[in-house]
Amino acid sequence: MKRNCWLRLLAFAAWLAVPSVAWAQGSQVLPRTYRPRPTSAPISAADLMSRLYLFADDSMMGREAGTVGAMKGTAYIAAEAKRLGLVPAGDSGSYFQNVPFIARTLDPATTIGANGATLVAYTDFVTLPFRGAEPRPIQGAEIMYGVTTASLADLTADAVKGKFVVMRASPGVTVRITAASPLAGAAGVAFIVGPELSPAVLANGRSATLTLPPAPNAPSALITLNITSGAAEKLFGKKLDELTAGATGGRMQGELRYVTRSAPTRNVVAILRGSDPQLRGEYVAVGAHSDHIGYRAQGAVDHDSLHLYNQLRYFATENPTGAPLTEEQRSAMRDRLAAIRVNLDSVRAHHPVRRDSINNGADDDGSGTVTVLELAEAFAKGRVKPKRSLLFVWHTGEEKGLLGSRYFTDHPTVPRDSIVAQINIDMVGRGAATDLREGGERYLQLVGSRRLSTELGDLVETVNKTEAMPFTFDYTFDANGHPDNIYCRSDHYNYARYGIPVVFLTTGLHGDYHQVTDEPQYIDYAHMMRVGRFVFDLVNRVADLDHRPNVDQPKPDPMGTCRQ
Repeated sequence: MKRNCWLRLLAFAAWLAVPSVAWAQGSQVLPRTYRPRPTSAPISAADLMSRLYLFADDSMMGREAGTVGAMKGTAYIAAEAKRLGLVPAGDSGSYFQNVPFIARTLDPATTIGANGATLVAYTDFVTLPFRGAEPRPIQGAEIMYGVTTASLADLTADAVKGKFVVMRASPGVTVRITAASPLAGAAGVAFIVGPELSPAVLANGRSATLTLPPAPNAPSALITLNITSGAAEKLFGKKLDELTAGATGGRMQGELRYVTRSAPTRNVVAILRGSDPQLRGEYVAVGAHSDHIGYRAQGAVDHDSLHLYNQLRYFATENPTGAPLTEEQRSAMRDRLAAIRVNLDSVRAHHPVRRDSINNGADDDGSGTVTVLELAEAFAKGRVKPKRSLLFVWHTGEEKGLLGSRYFTDHPTVPRDSIVAQINIDMVGRGAATDLREGGERYLQLVGSRRLSTELGDLVETVNKTEAMPFTFDYTFDANGHPDNIYCRSDHYNYARYGIPVVFLTTGLHGDYHQVTDEPQYIDYAHMMRVGRFVFDLVNRVADLDHRPNVDQPKPDPMGTCRQ
Protein backbone atom coordinates (compact mmCIF):
# COMPACT_ATOMS: atom_id res chain seq x y z
CA MET A 1 0.00 0.00 0.00
CA LYS A 2 2.84 2.44 0.85
CA ARG A 3 4.52 1.66 -2.46
CA ASN A 4 1.22 2.35 -4.22
CA CYS A 5 0.96 5.75 -2.53
CA TRP A 6 4.46 6.70 -3.75
CA LEU A 7 3.56 5.66 -7.28
CA ARG A 8 0.48 7.87 -7.12
CA LEU A 9 2.54 10.83 -5.88
CA LEU A 10 4.89 10.35 -8.84
CA ALA A 11 1.84 10.23 -11.11
CA PHE A 12 0.65 13.54 -9.60
CA ALA A 13 4.01 15.08 -10.49
CA ALA A 14 3.80 13.72 -14.02
CA TRP A 15 0.29 15.11 -14.39
CA LEU A 16 1.45 18.61 -13.51
CA ALA A 17 3.72 18.56 -16.57
CA VAL A 18 0.93 17.65 -19.02
CA PRO A 19 -0.47 20.60 -21.03
CA SER A 20 -4.25 20.86 -20.89
CA VAL A 21 -4.53 20.87 -24.70
CA ALA A 22 -3.28 17.27 -24.73
CA TRP A 23 -6.37 16.25 -22.82
CA ALA A 24 -8.65 17.96 -25.30
CA GLN A 25 -6.94 16.21 -28.20
CA GLY A 26 -6.96 12.89 -26.35
CA SER A 27 -10.72 12.89 -25.79
CA GLN A 28 -12.68 10.14 -27.49
CA VAL A 29 -14.32 11.30 -30.72
CA LEU A 30 -17.78 9.81 -31.26
CA PRO A 31 -20.92 11.46 -32.60
CA ARG A 32 -23.06 13.40 -30.14
CA THR A 33 -26.16 11.74 -31.58
CA TYR A 34 -26.57 8.32 -33.17
CA ARG A 35 -29.51 6.56 -34.80
CA PRO A 36 -30.06 3.18 -33.09
CA ARG A 37 -29.73 0.01 -35.18
CA PRO A 38 -31.52 -3.32 -34.59
CA THR A 39 -29.66 -5.52 -32.09
CA SER A 40 -28.73 -9.19 -32.46
CA ALA A 41 -27.84 -12.15 -30.23
CA PRO A 42 -24.06 -11.67 -29.87
CA ILE A 43 -22.92 -9.10 -27.32
CA SER A 44 -21.34 -6.44 -29.51
CA ALA A 45 -20.02 -2.90 -29.26
CA ALA A 46 -22.46 -1.84 -31.99
CA ASP A 47 -25.47 -3.17 -30.05
CA LEU A 48 -24.31 -1.52 -26.83
CA MET A 49 -23.82 1.76 -28.65
CA SER A 50 -27.29 1.58 -30.23
CA ARG A 51 -28.92 0.85 -26.89
CA LEU A 52 -27.01 3.42 -24.85
CA TYR A 53 -27.51 6.33 -27.25
CA LEU A 54 -31.24 5.63 -26.97
CA PHE A 55 -31.35 5.01 -23.22
CA ALA A 56 -29.17 7.98 -22.26
CA ASP A 57 -30.74 10.37 -24.75
CA ASP A 58 -31.90 13.83 -23.65
CA SER A 59 -35.50 12.64 -24.16
CA MET A 60 -35.11 10.42 -21.07
CA MET A 61 -34.67 13.61 -19.00
CA GLY A 62 -32.02 12.13 -16.71
CA ARG A 63 -34.22 9.20 -15.54
CA GLU A 64 -34.55 10.40 -11.94
CA ALA A 65 -36.56 7.94 -9.84
CA GLY A 66 -40.07 9.26 -9.17
CA THR A 67 -40.20 11.32 -12.37
CA VAL A 68 -41.53 10.91 -15.92
CA GLY A 69 -37.98 10.31 -17.15
CA ALA A 70 -37.62 7.18 -15.01
CA MET A 71 -40.98 5.92 -16.29
CA LYS A 72 -39.82 6.37 -19.90
CA GLY A 73 -36.58 4.52 -19.20
CA THR A 74 -38.29 1.57 -17.53
CA ALA A 75 -40.89 1.43 -20.33
CA TYR A 76 -38.06 0.90 -22.82
CA ILE A 77 -36.51 -1.86 -20.71
CA ALA A 78 -39.84 -3.66 -20.28
CA ALA A 79 -40.57 -3.43 -24.03
CA GLU A 80 -37.19 -5.04 -24.74
CA ALA A 81 -37.82 -7.78 -22.15
CA LYS A 82 -41.13 -8.56 -23.83
CA ARG A 83 -39.55 -8.56 -27.31
CA LEU A 84 -36.94 -11.05 -26.11
CA GLY A 85 -39.61 -13.36 -24.71
CA LEU A 86 -38.57 -13.07 -21.07
CA VAL A 87 -41.14 -14.05 -18.46
CA PRO A 88 -42.59 -11.04 -16.59
CA ALA A 89 -41.86 -11.25 -12.85
CA GLY A 90 -43.20 -7.97 -11.49
CA ASP A 91 -46.58 -7.11 -9.99
CA SER A 92 -49.77 -8.74 -11.27
CA GLY A 93 -48.13 -10.53 -14.20
CA SER A 94 -46.33 -7.41 -15.46
CA TYR A 95 -42.65 -6.57 -15.84
CA PHE A 96 -42.97 -3.77 -13.27
CA GLN A 97 -42.62 -3.89 -9.52
CA ASN A 98 -44.05 -0.61 -8.30
CA VAL A 99 -42.02 1.15 -5.62
CA PRO A 100 -43.98 3.73 -3.54
CA PHE A 101 -41.65 6.73 -3.59
CA ILE A 102 -42.49 10.10 -2.05
CA ALA A 103 -41.12 13.57 -2.84
CA ARG A 104 -40.13 15.90 0.02
CA THR A 105 -39.29 19.59 -0.08
CA LEU A 106 -38.36 21.92 2.77
CA ASP A 107 -41.43 23.80 3.99
CA PRO A 108 -40.87 27.52 3.19
CA ALA A 109 -42.46 28.42 6.53
CA THR A 110 -39.69 26.59 8.44
CA THR A 111 -37.64 28.67 10.89
CA ILE A 112 -34.81 27.62 13.19
CA GLY A 113 -32.42 29.63 15.34
CA ALA A 114 -30.39 30.15 18.49
CA ASN A 115 -29.48 32.93 20.91
CA GLY A 116 -32.83 34.64 20.24
CA ALA A 117 -32.03 34.97 16.50
CA THR A 118 -34.27 33.42 13.84
CA LEU A 119 -33.08 31.85 10.56
CA VAL A 120 -35.58 31.72 7.67
CA ALA A 121 -35.73 28.91 5.09
CA TYR A 122 -34.55 29.88 1.57
CA THR A 123 -33.12 33.15 2.90
CA ASP A 124 -30.64 32.07 5.59
CA PHE A 125 -30.46 28.34 4.85
CA VAL A 126 -31.62 25.45 2.70
CA THR A 127 -31.37 21.72 3.37
CA LEU A 128 -29.62 19.15 1.22
CA PRO A 129 -31.42 15.95 0.11
CA PHE A 130 -31.80 13.18 2.66
CA ARG A 131 -33.20 9.69 2.35
CA GLY A 132 -35.64 7.41 4.07
CA ALA A 133 -36.39 8.29 7.65
CA GLU A 134 -37.74 11.44 9.28
CA PRO A 135 -35.33 14.31 10.03
CA ARG A 136 -33.17 13.87 13.11
CA PRO A 137 -34.33 16.34 15.80
CA ILE A 138 -32.10 19.38 16.22
CA GLN A 139 -34.08 21.15 18.96
CA GLY A 140 -31.80 21.70 21.95
CA ALA A 141 -28.61 20.47 20.24
CA GLU A 142 -25.46 22.36 21.26
CA ILE A 143 -23.86 24.27 18.37
CA MET A 144 -20.20 23.49 17.62
CA TYR A 145 -17.69 25.03 15.22
CA GLY A 146 -15.95 22.42 13.06
CA VAL A 147 -13.76 24.91 11.11
CA THR A 148 -13.69 23.72 7.45
CA THR A 149 -14.66 20.67 5.42
CA ALA A 150 -10.97 20.35 4.48
CA SER A 151 -10.14 19.73 8.15
CA LEU A 152 -12.87 17.15 8.67
CA ALA A 153 -10.29 14.51 9.58
CA ASP A 154 -9.45 16.54 12.69
CA LEU A 155 -12.91 15.93 14.16
CA THR A 156 -13.75 12.90 16.31
CA ALA A 157 -17.05 11.10 16.56
CA ASP A 158 -17.14 11.60 20.33
CA ALA A 159 -16.59 15.35 20.02
CA VAL A 160 -19.47 15.92 17.59
CA LYS A 161 -21.98 13.36 18.85
CA GLY A 162 -25.33 15.02 19.39
CA LYS A 163 -23.98 18.45 18.34
CA PHE A 164 -25.15 20.76 15.58
CA VAL A 165 -21.85 21.16 13.69
CA VAL A 166 -21.18 24.30 11.63
CA MET A 167 -18.20 24.48 9.27
CA ARG A 168 -16.99 26.44 6.27
CA ALA A 169 -17.34 24.71 2.89
CA SER A 170 -13.85 24.40 1.36
CA PRO A 171 -13.66 24.79 -2.46
CA GLY A 172 -13.07 21.50 -4.21
CA VAL A 173 -13.75 19.37 -1.12
CA THR A 174 -16.79 17.07 -1.31
CA VAL A 175 -18.06 15.67 1.98
CA ARG A 176 -19.76 12.26 1.99
CA ILE A 177 -21.20 11.48 5.42
CA THR A 178 -21.10 7.69 5.65
CA ALA A 179 -21.63 5.54 8.72
CA ALA A 180 -17.87 5.72 9.34
CA SER A 181 -17.72 9.53 9.13
CA PRO A 182 -17.06 11.43 12.38
CA LEU A 183 -20.13 13.52 11.49
CA ALA A 184 -22.47 10.51 11.37
CA GLY A 185 -23.57 10.95 15.00
CA ALA A 186 -24.15 14.70 14.85
CA ALA A 187 -27.61 16.15 15.42
CA GLY A 188 -27.19 18.19 12.24
CA VAL A 189 -24.49 19.65 9.99
CA ALA A 190 -24.41 23.11 8.39
CA PHE A 191 -21.97 24.15 5.67
CA ILE A 192 -21.23 27.88 5.36
CA VAL A 193 -21.34 28.60 1.62
CA GLY A 194 -20.82 32.38 1.55
CA PRO A 195 -22.41 35.69 2.52
CA GLU A 196 -25.52 34.76 0.52
CA LEU A 197 -27.22 31.65 -0.82
CA SER A 198 -26.31 31.66 -4.50
CA PRO A 199 -28.96 30.95 -7.17
CA ALA A 200 -27.37 27.52 -7.65
CA VAL A 201 -27.56 26.68 -3.93
CA LEU A 202 -31.17 27.90 -3.76
CA ALA A 203 -32.14 25.86 -6.84
CA ASN A 204 -30.62 22.74 -5.35
CA GLY A 205 -32.39 23.40 -2.05
CA ARG A 206 -35.75 23.73 -3.79
CA SER A 207 -35.35 20.38 -5.57
CA ALA A 208 -37.50 17.61 -4.16
CA THR A 209 -35.90 14.73 -2.29
CA LEU A 210 -37.28 11.51 -3.80
CA THR A 211 -37.27 8.53 -1.45
CA LEU A 212 -39.28 5.72 0.14
CA PRO A 213 -41.67 6.57 2.96
CA PRO A 214 -40.04 6.11 6.38
CA ALA A 215 -40.32 2.58 7.72
CA PRO A 216 -41.88 2.15 11.17
CA ASN A 217 -39.29 2.67 13.90
CA ALA A 218 -36.63 3.65 11.35
CA PRO A 219 -33.76 5.67 12.84
CA SER A 220 -33.96 9.40 12.12
CA ALA A 221 -31.90 10.87 9.27
CA LEU A 222 -29.02 13.30 9.69
CA ILE A 223 -29.85 16.55 7.88
CA THR A 224 -27.21 18.74 6.26
CA LEU A 225 -27.79 22.41 5.50
CA ASN A 226 -26.17 25.12 3.41
CA ILE A 227 -26.22 28.39 5.35
CA THR A 228 -24.93 31.93 4.95
CA SER A 229 -22.01 33.27 6.97
CA GLY A 230 -24.35 35.76 8.61
CA ALA A 231 -26.66 32.96 9.70
CA ALA A 232 -23.72 31.07 11.19
CA GLU A 233 -22.68 34.13 13.18
CA LYS A 234 -26.20 34.40 14.54
CA LEU A 235 -25.99 30.79 15.75
CA PHE A 236 -22.77 31.49 17.64
CA GLY A 237 -23.54 35.07 18.66
CA LYS A 238 -20.11 36.23 17.43
CA LYS A 239 -18.03 36.74 14.28
CA LEU A 240 -16.66 33.64 12.57
CA ASP A 241 -13.11 35.04 12.73
CA GLU A 242 -13.39 34.96 16.52
CA LEU A 243 -14.14 31.22 16.60
CA THR A 244 -11.63 28.44 17.13
CA ALA A 245 -11.96 24.72 16.46
CA GLY A 246 -14.46 23.11 18.82
CA ALA A 247 -15.95 26.43 19.97
CA THR A 248 -19.58 26.13 21.06
CA GLY A 249 -22.46 28.54 20.78
CA GLY A 250 -26.00 28.35 22.08
CA ARG A 251 -28.51 25.57 21.55
CA MET A 252 -30.66 25.06 18.47
CA GLN A 253 -34.29 26.11 18.54
CA GLY A 254 -36.96 24.81 16.18
CA GLU A 255 -37.15 21.83 13.84
CA LEU A 256 -36.84 21.27 10.09
CA ARG A 257 -40.21 20.63 8.46
CA TYR A 258 -41.06 19.21 5.03
CA VAL A 259 -43.94 19.06 2.53
CA THR A 260 -44.54 15.54 1.14
CA ARG A 261 -46.29 14.20 -2.00
CA SER A 262 -46.51 10.83 -3.79
CA ALA A 263 -43.93 10.11 -6.54
CA PRO A 264 -44.12 6.42 -7.56
CA THR A 265 -41.34 4.66 -9.47
CA ARG A 266 -40.68 1.04 -10.49
CA ASN A 267 -38.23 -1.84 -10.84
CA VAL A 268 -38.26 -3.96 -14.01
CA VAL A 269 -38.14 -7.71 -13.31
CA ALA A 270 -37.94 -10.54 -15.87
CA ILE A 271 -36.95 -14.21 -15.91
CA LEU A 272 -35.31 -16.56 -18.39
CA ARG A 273 -36.34 -20.08 -17.39
CA GLY A 274 -33.54 -22.58 -16.81
CA SER A 275 -33.19 -25.78 -18.79
CA ASP A 276 -32.68 -28.23 -15.91
CA PRO A 277 -35.93 -29.41 -14.24
CA GLN A 278 -34.08 -29.90 -10.95
CA LEU A 279 -32.36 -26.49 -10.93
CA ARG A 280 -34.72 -24.14 -12.74
CA GLY A 281 -36.38 -23.25 -9.41
CA GLU A 282 -33.11 -21.53 -8.42
CA TYR A 283 -31.93 -18.20 -9.83
CA VAL A 284 -28.77 -16.35 -10.69
CA ALA A 285 -29.75 -12.69 -10.39
CA VAL A 286 -28.21 -10.16 -12.78
CA GLY A 287 -28.85 -6.48 -12.12
CA ALA A 288 -28.13 -2.84 -12.81
CA HIS A 289 -29.86 0.38 -11.83
CA SER A 290 -31.91 2.20 -14.43
CA ASP A 291 -32.27 5.54 -12.63
CA HIS A 292 -29.98 8.57 -12.61
CA ILE A 293 -30.19 12.08 -11.11
CA GLY A 294 -32.35 14.04 -13.57
CA TYR A 295 -31.79 17.70 -14.37
CA ARG A 296 -29.00 19.91 -13.06
CA ALA A 297 -30.86 21.96 -10.47
CA GLN A 298 -28.38 24.84 -10.73
CA GLY A 299 -29.12 25.35 -14.44
CA ALA A 300 -27.29 24.83 -17.71
CA VAL A 301 -23.51 24.95 -18.17
CA ASP A 302 -21.08 24.90 -21.10
CA HIS A 303 -20.85 21.15 -21.77
CA ASP A 304 -17.47 21.04 -23.52
CA SER A 305 -15.73 23.28 -21.02
CA LEU A 306 -17.07 21.24 -18.11
CA HIS A 307 -16.07 17.91 -19.69
CA LEU A 308 -12.47 19.00 -20.22
CA TYR A 309 -12.29 20.54 -16.75
CA ASN A 310 -13.73 17.36 -15.19
CA GLN A 311 -10.95 15.24 -16.67
CA LEU A 312 -8.29 17.43 -15.13
CA ARG A 313 -10.15 17.99 -11.86
CA TYR A 314 -10.53 14.27 -11.23
CA PHE A 315 -6.84 13.62 -11.77
CA ALA A 316 -6.03 16.52 -9.44
CA THR A 317 -8.18 15.19 -6.60
CA GLU A 318 -8.28 11.40 -7.05
CA ASN A 319 -7.09 9.51 -3.98
CA PRO A 320 -7.98 5.84 -4.67
CA THR A 321 -6.11 4.37 -1.70
CA GLY A 322 -8.30 6.32 0.68
CA ALA A 323 -5.33 7.19 2.89
CA PRO A 324 -6.01 10.40 4.86
CA LEU A 325 -4.31 13.44 3.33
CA THR A 326 -1.87 15.52 5.33
CA GLU A 327 -2.29 19.28 5.43
CA GLU A 328 0.61 19.54 2.99
CA GLN A 329 -1.15 17.18 0.57
CA ARG A 330 -4.44 19.06 0.96
CA SER A 331 -2.64 22.32 0.20
CA ALA A 332 -1.03 20.79 -2.88
CA MET A 333 -4.44 19.55 -4.03
CA ARG A 334 -5.92 23.04 -3.69
CA ASP A 335 -3.00 24.44 -5.69
CA ARG A 336 -3.55 21.87 -8.44
CA LEU A 337 -7.23 22.78 -8.65
CA ALA A 338 -6.45 26.48 -8.80
CA ALA A 339 -3.93 25.86 -11.59
CA ILE A 340 -6.34 24.06 -13.91
CA ARG A 341 -6.85 25.81 -17.22
CA VAL A 342 -8.96 24.36 -20.01
CA ASN A 343 -8.03 24.86 -23.66
CA LEU A 344 -11.23 24.86 -25.73
CA ASP A 345 -9.76 26.08 -29.02
CA SER A 346 -9.68 22.69 -30.73
CA VAL A 347 -13.26 21.92 -29.64
CA ARG A 348 -14.62 25.31 -30.68
CA ALA A 349 -13.15 24.77 -34.15
CA HIS A 350 -15.68 21.96 -34.64
CA HIS A 351 -18.86 23.23 -32.99
CA PRO A 352 -20.20 26.18 -30.97
CA VAL A 353 -21.01 26.37 -27.26
CA ARG A 354 -23.60 23.84 -26.13
CA ARG A 355 -25.52 24.68 -22.97
CA ASP A 356 -26.53 21.53 -21.11
CA SER A 357 -28.65 20.85 -18.01
CA ILE A 358 -29.54 17.13 -18.37
CA ASN A 359 -27.62 14.52 -16.38
CA ASN A 360 -27.86 11.75 -19.00
CA GLY A 361 -26.22 9.04 -16.90
CA ALA A 362 -24.64 7.20 -19.83
CA ASP A 363 -22.05 5.43 -17.70
CA ASP A 364 -23.98 5.72 -14.42
CA ASP A 365 -25.74 3.41 -14.96
CA GLY A 366 -26.89 3.43 -18.54
CA SER A 367 -23.85 1.28 -19.27
CA GLY A 368 -24.91 -1.36 -16.75
CA THR A 369 -28.56 -1.22 -17.82
CA VAL A 370 -27.89 -1.84 -21.51
CA THR A 371 -25.22 -4.45 -20.74
CA VAL A 372 -27.85 -6.41 -18.81
CA LEU A 373 -30.20 -6.05 -21.80
CA GLU A 374 -27.45 -7.39 -24.06
CA LEU A 375 -26.93 -10.30 -21.68
CA ALA A 376 -30.66 -11.01 -21.67
CA GLU A 377 -30.73 -11.04 -25.48
CA ALA A 378 -27.65 -13.27 -25.72
CA PHE A 379 -29.12 -15.80 -23.28
CA ALA A 380 -32.67 -15.62 -24.69
CA LYS A 381 -31.50 -16.23 -28.28
CA GLY A 382 -28.84 -18.78 -27.40
CA ARG A 383 -29.42 -22.37 -28.48
CA VAL A 384 -28.44 -23.79 -25.08
CA LYS A 385 -30.02 -22.28 -21.99
CA PRO A 386 -28.36 -22.23 -18.55
CA LYS A 387 -29.46 -24.93 -16.11
CA ARG A 388 -30.65 -22.47 -13.48
CA SER A 389 -33.08 -19.69 -14.25
CA LEU A 390 -31.80 -16.15 -14.70
CA LEU A 391 -33.47 -13.31 -12.81
CA PHE A 392 -32.93 -9.94 -14.48
CA VAL A 393 -33.69 -6.94 -12.25
CA TRP A 394 -33.26 -3.34 -13.35
CA HIS A 395 -33.46 -1.51 -10.04
CA THR A 396 -34.83 1.98 -9.53
CA GLY A 397 -33.75 4.42 -6.83
CA GLU A 398 -30.10 3.39 -6.53
CA GLU A 399 -29.19 7.06 -6.61
CA LYS A 400 -31.54 7.66 -3.67
CA GLY A 401 -29.81 5.18 -1.39
CA LEU A 402 -30.24 1.74 -3.06
CA LEU A 403 -33.96 1.98 -2.42
CA GLY A 404 -35.26 0.00 -5.41
CA SER A 405 -33.01 -2.96 -4.67
CA ARG A 406 -33.85 -2.71 -0.98
CA TYR A 407 -37.55 -2.79 -1.84
CA PHE A 408 -37.07 -5.78 -4.16
CA THR A 409 -35.07 -7.81 -1.66
CA ASP A 410 -37.54 -6.98 1.12
CA HIS A 411 -40.45 -7.85 -1.21
CA PRO A 412 -38.96 -10.36 -3.68
CA THR A 413 -41.13 -11.61 -6.54
CA VAL A 414 -39.38 -15.01 -6.36
CA PRO A 415 -38.51 -16.83 -3.12
CA ARG A 416 -35.51 -14.99 -1.67
CA ASP A 417 -33.73 -18.19 -0.71
CA SER A 418 -33.95 -19.41 -4.31
CA ILE A 419 -31.45 -16.74 -5.43
CA VAL A 420 -28.01 -18.42 -5.35
CA ALA A 421 -25.94 -15.37 -6.38
CA GLN A 422 -26.28 -11.80 -7.64
CA ILE A 423 -24.08 -10.12 -10.26
CA ASN A 424 -24.28 -6.32 -10.18
CA ILE A 425 -23.11 -4.11 -13.06
CA ASP A 426 -22.78 -0.40 -12.31
CA MET A 427 -20.67 1.96 -14.45
CA VAL A 428 -18.77 -0.28 -16.90
CA GLY A 429 -18.41 2.14 -19.82
CA ARG A 430 -15.20 3.98 -19.01
CA GLY A 431 -11.99 2.96 -17.21
CA ALA A 432 -9.43 4.20 -19.75
CA ALA A 433 -6.15 5.79 -18.74
CA THR A 434 -7.73 9.18 -19.49
CA ASP A 435 -10.41 8.41 -16.86
CA LEU A 436 -8.21 7.26 -13.98
CA ARG A 437 -4.50 6.72 -13.53
CA GLU A 438 -4.52 2.94 -13.38
CA GLY A 439 -7.08 2.58 -16.17
CA GLY A 440 -6.58 0.78 -19.45
CA GLU A 441 -8.15 -1.73 -21.80
CA ARG A 442 -7.76 -4.57 -19.25
CA TYR A 443 -8.94 -2.56 -16.23
CA LEU A 444 -11.91 -3.72 -14.11
CA GLN A 445 -12.72 -3.16 -10.44
CA LEU A 446 -14.20 -5.97 -8.34
CA VAL A 447 -15.97 -5.46 -5.04
CA GLY A 448 -17.58 -8.00 -2.71
CA SER A 449 -16.72 -11.15 -4.67
CA ARG A 450 -15.31 -13.00 -1.62
CA ARG A 451 -17.15 -11.23 1.19
CA LEU A 452 -19.72 -14.03 1.52
CA SER A 453 -18.44 -16.82 -0.70
CA THR A 454 -14.75 -17.56 -1.24
CA GLU A 455 -15.82 -20.07 -3.87
CA LEU A 456 -17.63 -17.40 -5.91
CA GLY A 457 -14.63 -15.07 -5.75
CA ASP A 458 -12.34 -17.86 -6.91
CA LEU A 459 -14.73 -18.71 -9.72
CA VAL A 460 -14.60 -15.11 -10.96
CA GLU A 461 -10.82 -15.38 -11.23
CA THR A 462 -11.04 -18.77 -12.94
CA VAL A 463 -13.50 -17.57 -15.57
CA ASN A 464 -11.40 -14.48 -16.23
CA LYS A 465 -8.40 -16.64 -17.14
CA THR A 466 -10.41 -18.20 -19.98
CA GLU A 467 -11.24 -14.85 -21.62
CA ALA A 468 -9.58 -13.88 -24.91
CA MET A 469 -8.20 -10.76 -23.17
CA PRO A 470 -8.35 -11.36 -19.40
CA PHE A 471 -9.02 -8.35 -17.20
CA THR A 472 -6.63 -7.03 -14.59
CA PHE A 473 -8.82 -6.86 -11.50
CA ASP A 474 -8.42 -3.92 -9.11
CA TYR A 475 -9.51 -4.87 -5.58
CA THR A 476 -8.40 -1.55 -4.03
CA PHE A 477 -11.94 -0.37 -3.35
CA ASP A 478 -12.91 -3.68 -1.73
CA ALA A 479 -10.54 -3.11 1.18
CA ASN A 480 -12.12 -3.13 4.63
CA GLY A 481 -12.57 0.39 5.92
CA HIS A 482 -11.99 2.09 2.57
CA PRO A 483 -13.55 5.55 3.00
CA ASP A 484 -15.34 5.45 -0.37
CA ASN A 485 -17.44 2.60 1.11
CA ILE A 486 -18.17 1.22 -2.39
CA TYR A 487 -19.33 -2.17 -1.07
CA CYS A 488 -22.22 -0.39 0.63
CA ARG A 489 -23.01 1.99 -2.24
CA SER A 490 -24.51 -0.12 -5.02
CA ASP A 491 -27.41 -2.52 -5.32
CA HIS A 492 -25.50 -5.75 -4.70
CA TYR A 493 -25.38 -4.98 -0.98
CA ASN A 494 -29.13 -5.41 -0.56
CA TYR A 495 -28.74 -9.00 -1.74
CA ALA A 496 -25.61 -9.55 0.36
CA ARG A 497 -27.38 -8.39 3.52
CA TYR A 498 -29.64 -11.44 3.14
CA GLY A 499 -26.66 -13.77 2.76
CA ILE A 500 -26.77 -14.00 -1.05
CA PRO A 501 -23.22 -14.09 -2.52
CA VAL A 502 -22.52 -11.13 -4.79
CA VAL A 503 -20.07 -9.82 -7.36
CA PHE A 504 -19.94 -6.11 -8.17
CA LEU A 505 -18.19 -5.09 -11.40
CA THR A 506 -17.32 -1.52 -12.36
CA THR A 507 -14.73 0.34 -14.40
CA GLY A 508 -14.72 3.00 -11.69
CA LEU A 509 -15.43 6.65 -11.07
CA HIS A 510 -14.21 9.45 -13.34
CA GLY A 511 -14.48 13.19 -13.79
CA ASP A 512 -17.88 13.06 -15.50
CA TYR A 513 -19.49 11.11 -12.64
CA HIS A 514 -22.83 12.75 -11.72
CA GLN A 515 -22.26 15.54 -14.23
CA VAL A 516 -24.18 16.63 -17.33
CA THR A 517 -21.10 15.44 -19.24
CA ASP A 518 -21.79 11.73 -18.59
CA GLU A 519 -22.96 11.15 -22.18
CA PRO A 520 -22.78 8.26 -24.70
CA GLN A 521 -20.07 9.81 -26.88
CA TYR A 522 -17.48 9.36 -24.12
CA ILE A 523 -18.08 5.62 -23.61
CA ASP A 524 -15.51 2.97 -24.56
CA TYR A 525 -17.84 0.46 -26.24
CA ALA A 526 -15.16 -2.13 -27.02
CA HIS A 527 -14.17 -2.28 -23.33
CA MET A 528 -17.83 -2.39 -22.31
CA MET A 529 -18.45 -5.26 -24.75
CA ARG A 530 -15.66 -7.31 -23.16
CA VAL A 531 -17.16 -6.70 -19.72
CA GLY A 532 -20.49 -7.95 -21.03
CA ARG A 533 -18.96 -11.08 -22.54
CA PHE A 534 -17.07 -11.80 -19.34
CA VAL A 535 -20.27 -11.46 -17.29
CA PHE A 536 -22.03 -13.77 -19.77
CA ASP A 537 -19.39 -16.45 -19.18
CA LEU A 538 -19.48 -15.91 -15.42
CA VAL A 539 -23.27 -16.13 -15.20
CA ASN A 540 -23.23 -19.27 -17.34
CA ARG A 541 -20.67 -20.90 -15.06
CA VAL A 542 -22.59 -20.06 -11.87
CA ALA A 543 -25.92 -21.10 -13.37
CA ASP A 544 -24.53 -24.50 -14.41
CA LEU A 545 -22.85 -25.38 -11.08
CA ASP A 546 -24.13 -28.63 -9.58
CA HIS A 547 -24.39 -26.85 -6.21
CA ARG A 548 -25.05 -23.38 -4.87
CA PRO A 549 -21.95 -21.21 -4.32
CA ASN A 550 -20.80 -22.06 -0.81
CA VAL A 551 -21.37 -19.29 1.75
CA ASP A 552 -18.40 -19.58 4.10
CA GLN A 553 -18.17 -16.01 5.46
CA PRO A 554 -20.32 -14.31 8.13
CA LYS A 555 -23.65 -12.96 6.95
CA PRO A 556 -24.54 -9.35 7.81
CA ASP A 557 -27.59 -8.24 9.77
CA PRO A 558 -30.25 -7.61 7.06
CA MET A 559 -31.59 -4.63 8.99
CA GLY A 560 -28.23 -3.34 10.20
CA THR A 561 -26.01 -0.58 8.85
CA CYS A 562 -23.52 -1.58 6.17
CA ARG A 563 -19.88 -1.00 7.11
CA GLN A 564 -17.22 -1.96 4.60
